[in-house]
Amino acid sequence: MKIGVISDTHDRLPYIDHAIRIFNDQEVEVVLHCGDFVSPFALVRFKSLVAPFYAVFGNNDGEKVGIRDMFDRNGWIINERPCLVTINGFSIVMLHEPGPLSDYLENEALDLIVFGHTHTPKFEKYGNTLALNPGEGCGWVSGKGTCAIIDLSNGEVEMFELSG
Repeated sequence: MKIGVISDTHDRLPYIDHAIRIFNDQEVEVVLHCGDFVSPFALVRFKSLVAPFYAVFGNNDGEKVGIRDMFDRNGWIINERPCLVTINGFSIVMLHEPGPLSDYLENEALDLIVFGHTHTPKFEKYGNTLALNPGEGCGWVSGKGTCAIIDLSNGEVEMFELSG
């Protein structure tokens, strides 16, 4: 199962557009966003996403009512963090901040933990559990926007650099 993962897009519309093109071109089966859209208007871009869309709120998502409304109107799923979802039989924990990451690493039933917040790409394997931070989808902090695709059938991750 190929999953697109992005986080910390912070209203950077051209980078969001680029990530969506990557996810659609790579035919991911689902896209996970680990929070910090920031404003509801940035979500309009995700309407061109072909795959189902799941997300958690980040610490900079101030307009939660508008964001939740956008998700509801488009049939997407958003939850508070942390959130456990099961997609095609895979158990996935979605976080924004990685702080509680260690709380989940001992759970051998988890297949994947995704998180953001640090704006730094990271991928590690802990026993049977994969942990992935796709970096920052906006590129505001590091100057380099990124997203990732993880294939849960083989544990391979590919990072993509975003531009606008």
